[in-house]
Amino acid sequence: MLELLEKAMLTGLGAAAITQKKAEELVKELKEKYKLSEEEGKAFLEKMQNMAKEGREKLQETAEVEVKKALDRMGLVSKADFDKLLKRVEELETKVKGA
Repeated sequence: MLELLEKAMLTGLGAAAITQKKAEELVKELKEKYKLSEEEGKAFLEKMQNMAKEGREKLQETAEVEVKKALDRMGLVSKADFDKLLKRVEELETKVKGA
């Protein structure tokens, strides 16, 4: 029964993150409606929070990869690459001034 509720929640939430307060309210409602024990409710809440966190992390990773791909397609450099080039130019300018 708990697995069915978890699947329903994931479908309903669309793997979106929910706030702690909303999650606690949801668990309280589920406990009352489906007669979940305190322990089952806490376990369910923890599992949902972990899944939401993993979803956010996965989304962030995917976004970073896609942005990098877009920058590469446009021929733009990353900030790290730009900073390396800037440092190299400064070093070369210093050498030229000293010569």
